[in-house]
Amino acid sequence: MTDAQGPASFGRVDPDGTVYVTTADGERAVGQVPGVSADEAMAFYVRRFEALDLEVTLLEQRLGSGVVSPEDARKAISSLSKSVADANAVGDLASLSARLEALTPKLAEASEARKAERAKQNGATIAAKEAMVAEAETLAQGNDWRGGVNRFRSLLDEWKALPRIDRATDDALWHRFSLARTTYTRRRKAQFAEQSGRWDQAKAAKEAIIAEARELAGSTDWGPTAGAFRELMTRWKAAGSAARSDDEKLWSEFRGLQDQFFDARTAAQSAQDEEFSGNLTAKQALLDAAEAAILPITDPEQGRAAYRKFLAEYNDLGKVPRDAMRGLDARVRKLEGAVKEAEEAEWKRTDPEARQRAEETVAMLSAEIEKLTEKVTKATARGDKAAAKKAEDSIAAYTTWLEQAKTTLADFTR
Repeated sequence: MTDAQGPASFGRVDPDGTVYVTTADGERAVGQVPGVSADEAMAFYVRRFEALDLEVTLLEQRLGSGVVSPEDARKAISSLSKSVADANAVGDLASLSARLEALTPKLAEASEARKAERAKQNGATIAAKEAMVAEAETLAQGNDWRGGVNRFRSLLDEWKALPRIDRATDDALWHRFSLARTTYTRRRKAQFAEQSGRWDQAKAAKEAIIAEARELAGSTDWGPTAGAFRELMTRWKAAGSAARSDDEKLWSEFRGLQDQFFDARTAAQSAQDEEFSGNLTAKQALLDAAEAAILPITDPEQGRAAYRKFLAEYNDLGKVPRDAMRGLDARVRKLEGAVKEAEEAEWKRTDPEARQRAEETVAMLSAEIEKLTEKVTKATARGDKAAAKKAEDSIAAYTTWLEQAKTTLADFTR
């Protein structure tokens, strides 16, 4: 662009430094810059025009991109129009006024576009807030007491970051969200209050158990005290959990008291087992000898006498290590069982009633065989072979039964 076409072509400078701008209404003095050249004086007022031109250009760009709201753009156009009309500057002020006037029709378009964008944004915001409200209401009825409170905090931050929508809708959605959060908070507090009560009860119960355990920890009455500690453990489990920090501390103390007693018992039993090891060797040797001498039992009376003698000697040997008791007891019970079985068999063999029944059976079968023998003789005499054969078959059966009965009777006469 040449100077003739530039801003300076719309003005002139008098010899006294007065600067004029040419407008549609004629020339207008815009100022005076004495003591400088005409070019310098002109350049000063051209720069003022260029500054106005830049403001108009920026406003055009901002309105076109939608950065500035239509209302703000309207105010900017009005303000710049006044500035251009009264500007003490040199340049095509009429073109600046025309460009500003050309922006006015675009305000309506920008306003409609902005309304559409705002409606779209409102729709998205409403959808987002409705989704947040739905999630909040679900959380409010749940029992996620740890994750829920963190999620409500995140939802609240997200809510605050969203733009506001129309007041009625926004208030209604916020009321639902706030109510859900309040409901959740109340239920959570009630849950924690109830849980705290349970924790306090469990803590008191466990402290009482520890007090009892403290009195038992030094006892040397091993059997009953071990049972008492088992009962305390059952009560401990039934007491439930206290607060984690309390529960860990209480358990550590209770466990320590248990260890104190059971470690002492183990040490005492280990020393006792070592003392009883000699008894074990002697009892094992005595059992070996008794089993060899008594079993198998042929004479119940001698077997019972030998067993009693063994048992007296066995009991006199004293205690054995705990882990050997079961095996020894099993061998003693087996020996005792063999003696009892022999005695029961002998009793059955010598039972008078059973002997009498055996004798009666032999006599009855013998009598029946005699009767059948007479029938055979009579049937043969009269030539009745069928009757004789039938009686002979019966004699064979009765003879077999008689032999079995005589064997049973013989057992009672040994």
